[in-house]
Amino acid sequence: MNLDLKNKRALVCGSTQGIGKAIALELALMGANVTLVARNEESLKKVKAELNTDKGQQHGYIAVDFSKPDEVKKLADHYIERQGTVNILVNNTGGPAAGPITNAQPEEFLSAFNNHLLCNHLLAQACLDGMKRSGYGRIINIISTSVKIPLKGLGVSNTIRAAVANWAKTLSNEVASFGITVNNVLPGATNTVRLSGIMENKSQRTGTPMDEVKNEMLHEIPAGRFAEAYEIANAVAFLASPAASYITGINVPVDGGRTGSL
Repeated sequence: MNLDLKNKRALVCGSTQGIGKAIALELALMGANVTLVARNEESLKKVKAELNTDKGQQHGYIAVDFSKPDEVKKLADHYIERQGTVNILVNNTGGPAAGPITNAQPEEFLSAFNNHLLCNHLLAQACLDGMKRSGYGRIINIISTSVKIPLKGLGVSNTIRAAVANWAKTLSNEVASFGITVNNVLPGATNTVRLSGIMENKSQRTGTPMDEVKNEMLHEIPAGRFAEAYEIANAVAFLASPAASYITGINVPVDGGRTGSL
């Protein structure tokens, strides 16, 4: 099974912590030249220094704020012009704040739409020509199991994640003939800063102790534990590899069996 990514260039968003960082580390181990994308330049420098270079990889980073799609487009176009083909694009952005949909304000939907769907789209557009020329493209979106079953207390996230999933499926059909695959990875509850934030929000909102909130969540997971970020990264790494060349347009839950549907 060919999992070698030597001479492939990967653009990994949200890659200074959590799942995004784990993905960047894994793709580098497989030989890819990784460009990190996130807001904080100091954090980007630190993660870049952790990336494997045993196969002569050359890594880099782009500091950009996803709340500014025009800036994302400008920097992505400049990067492609300077660096050339991006073979692997991993779209990954911190999720919208938790809360019931009945309390959500219009600007929350617009902000999430910009940060997730619009920036994903602009980055994909920037990368597609090079992917087509090279005959190798992997676009992988980190979204949520909520595209199968909406999650309680995540109204805005449920809405926007579904939009991204359908965007990805549509795109996958349009680019498949060029050797480009588009897939979504759906993490379950994963030991990250976001999970801690969701649990803290629920604890404060309901007055339930944190331990009880955690145990309630664990009770819903057949595997009996939260995921680690590297376990999500492993699924992404496979989809990014030559071995996954005939897998496209799908949602892959990595959730310990929590999602109650196929």
